[in-house]
Amino acid sequence: MTFNKTITSAANDDMKSLARLLDNARERRKQQKLVLEGLHLLQAALDAGLLIHAVYVNDEACQHAEWLALRARLGGVPCMLVSKAVLARVTALATPSEVLAVCARPSATAAAGAAAVLLDDIRDPGNLGTILRCAAAANVRQIYLSPGCTDVYSPKVLRAGMGAHFALQLHEQADLPAVLAAWSGPRLATHLEGSVSLYGEDLRGSVALVFGNEGQGVSAPVLAACDRRVRIPMPGHAESLNVAMAATVCLFERVRQCELG
Repeated sequence: MTFNKTITSAANDDMKSLARLLDNARERRKQQKLVLEGLHLLQAALDAGLLIHAVYVNDEACQHAEWLALRARLGGVPCMLVSKAVLARVTALATPSEVLAVCARPSATAAAGAAAVLLDDIRDPGNLGTILRCAAAANVRQIYLSPGCTDVYSPKVLRAGMGAHFALQLHEQADLPAVLAAWSGPRLATHLEGSVSLYGEDLRGSVALVFGNEGQGVSAPVLAACDRRVRIPMPGHAESLNVAMAATVCLFERVRQCELG
């Protein structure tokens, strides 16, 4: 197999650019690019039809069957062979992935009548990625993220999402009160002091489910734009649920209701 070039130094311009994209959300937004770490994320991006700009392959993985299968799908995309030691200099992972790929940042379009998840200042990358993975599994594809959310295309969020990003319509920097004001269906915010139980709500159809910051919950302006505050019943000994777990409960209660018709 031939590569466009072999890179042996972290001082290489390609490696410097890759490091900036991995480390800096502003740079990712400016260039409208993101970095995929690992074969699974690259495969998910290819399946979704995303534009791949360049691929950097760990020299110890260049003969792996999984990589060879993906290479055949990349066509004329530039592929560079990079030593494992050099890749270790640009990634935060303890063990560098088989591949790092630079691809275009997807654009999103709203779907009329679809259910949605609205995320109000979710700061933890693991939480955000888990919520996205859960939403994709529950077939709720419209996701609105407030300006205070952590970068949805950061490496940590991408890894936690496990490819879910590319099955979703991600609306970044969204004005959540405005989105809710224009929403035609039920607008429900999870809240510890909610007046109604989640299990008493009809979650089928174009419901908007709102989840808030890990420490502060849903902000006052967003709460004011919701129809109701709903609580997840917790008969055991716990004050609250992690936001990703709360989202999982709500989304799969919707799945259950939809299955029952």
